[in-house]
Amino acid sequence: MKRSRDAKFQIGQVVRHRYFSFRGVVFDVDAVFSNTEEWWQAIPEEIRPAKDQPYYHLFAENDDNEYIAYVSEQNLVPDASGEPLRHPRIKEIFTEQRGGVFRPRDRGLH
Repeated sequence: MKRSRDAKFQIGQVVRHRYFSFRGVVFDVDAVFSNTEEWWQAIPEEIRPAKDQPYYHLFAENDDNEYIAYVSEQNLVPDASGEPLRHPRIKEIFTEQRGGVFRPRDRGLH
């Protein structure tokens, strides 16, 4: 049975990767690993994170690209730089940023 714990980061929070040079905005959270076994096995064993922790979907960016990232909690830290993010999908999901956290758009009922 998979054990889960409360997520440390919230939807809309700006975070950065602990080791790699990218940052982004959390747009979804899985209580435990919920990707494919092949994806997990592709991570080098010496840096492969545990599965029994929250995993975060990020609108991520580095100096060159914008993309979607799936990152374990152990590899994220809060980003307090205050620097703007340029990922084009952020404006689709979120409104203004306050205190390092983007507020989700009111999508209303359709």
